Amino acid sequence: MADSEADVPRPDNLETWYHLTNVRIEDGRIIYYGEPLIPERRLLDELWPAFQDVGYELKLAQSDQSVGTALVAVPVEETTDTGGVPWTHIALLAATVLSTLFVGATAWYFVPLDEVLSSPLTLLQAWPFTASVLGVLLTHELGHYVMGRYHDVDVSLPYVIPFPSYFGTFGAVIKMSGRMPSRKALFDIGVAGPVAGLVATVVVTIIGLSLGPIEIPAAVVERSQSGASIVFNNPPLLDIIASLLGEQTSYSDPARNPHPVIIGGWVGMFFTLLNLMPVGQLDGGHMVRAMIGQRQETIAALVPTALFGIAGYLYFVRELSLNDSVILWTIWGGIALVIAYKGPAEPVDESSIGLPRLLLGLLTFGIGLLCFMLVPIQVQG
Repeated sequence: MADSEADVPRPDNLETWYHLTNVRIEDGRIIYYGEPLIPERRLLDELWPAFQDVGYELKLAQSDQSVGTALVAVPVEETTDTGGVPWTHIALLAATVLSTLFVGATAWYFVPLDEVLSSPLTLLQAWPFTASVLGVLLTHELGHYVMGRYHDVDVSLPYVIPFPSYFGTFGAVIKMSGRMPSRKALFDIGVAGPVAGLVATVVVTIIGLSLGPIEIPAAVVERSQSGASIVFNNPPLLDIIASLLGEQTSYSDPARNPHPVIIGGWVGMFFTLLNLMPVGQLDGGHMVRAMIGQRQETIAALVPTALFGIAGYLYFVRELSLNDSVILWTIWGGIALVIAYKGPAEPVDESSIGLPRLLLGLLTFGIGLLCFMLVPIQVQG
């Protein structure tokens, strides 16, 4: 980290592409003031490797000393997870374990709420549900993490998001900082999550199907028959696995329910589908950007329209209620619109990823399509 002007890195090509007028050091960050002599995007492409070699990430910022654009060099060690205890990750994981145990116990194992409140240890009955849901999500994110480290890209540990509804979590994310070194690295990091997550999803689904059904208390059966109930429809991949194993995913007896571990497989399939949307910073966006280059933005622009179109079809043509996944696809259409507007990652090296990676990408998207459901969640009764 630079402490004085003598320590400031000055790559040979810095002033070839940038008219430098002043340099300032602020808390280890180096701010280069001046005017770009080439388009800003190409400026980063030209200077990024030299700064990366000496331990800095390079960013653009509005200058506070002139009308031009400032270059900001940030020490790489400031953005990594190395050193210290990752308390934020641990706290979020602990909160998500509690939320998945609570939702699993009350919604999927049918433990009465008053029993949970009087004896909190009854939540532990839902540990298989928690293990299955968090297992597929964390495996997905750790796939990104391991591949990011392999390519020397600054990635964080997974942040798991607690959410006390349906599954007890809203998913998990990792953060990546700095420029992506190449399209190959972008593809590898993008595809690693879905591939790892799908493997975990298949394993969890097989385990859940092998465990057989659980018994539903008579009082719960009576309530469900007299009121509304939420149905999670099967993706084709789940039906294929069940068919190959000769197992059931539904029962004619209303007092029997598929084992809650299967929900972990359902969650893995649904989140894989969402992450494979070819938009911006989502996994599918990374993969398509690496596979076809800047034409990815054209595809990304079509995704929100497709999602809004699905919502419109379900509501106006199929005449389903708003709760029958209409709101779900409308919300994701809005999310996709925001993500598409922010744009994809921009790798420094635009070299082709090669045929093997291209085929792996197509195979991953193909399996991802087996996770698609037109109506994932439906309210009956």
